[in-house]
Amino acid sequence: MGTLLHCWWECKLVQPLWKAVWRFLRKLKIDPPYDPAIALLGIYPRDTGVLMHRGTCTPMFIAALSTIAKLWKEPKCPSTDEWIKKLWFIYTMEYYVAMRKNEIWPFVATWMELESVMLSEISHTEKDRYHMVFTLMWILRNLTGTHGGGEGKKKQVRVGESQSIRDS
Repeated sequence: MGTLLHCWWECKLVQPLWKAVWRFLRKLKIDPPYDPAIALLGIYPRDTGVLMHRGTCTPMFIAALSTIAKLWKEPKCPSTDEWIKKLWFIYTMEYYVAMRKNEIWPFVATWMELESVMLSEISHTEKDRYHMVFTLMWILRNLTGTHGGGEGKKKQVRVGESQSIRDS
């Protein structure tokens, strides 16, 4: 029986996931120290620029912790794909909250770059599924006018076999 620090951070089964999280952060040009206090406790160092990226880092860490917890008793590594699924769920919920509050631009600033990195990291089989979800999200953005357009003339957009009307 190990310590909680071992179970959540030091165990050789969870280390590949944490390394993937940090690799992901580096792709976003965020480089926090590789420290369990940041990921497990949310304690960010004040003397680095990482503190201002807390809104991006924290959901990534929560998704990783949730992925580890789900596989707690299984003798296998939590996969990056599972982590990205959880991160995608958080991303989707943040998107809908931002739309509801009419605060889409802070969401865009935080998550849109993350979206492209998520697509680059997931496996090919998962990519097809997420590509469809990204496409549906794009259509939803355009249909609801959250892309920066306001009231304007109506324009028909063909979506698969159906047609819908959106603001242009």
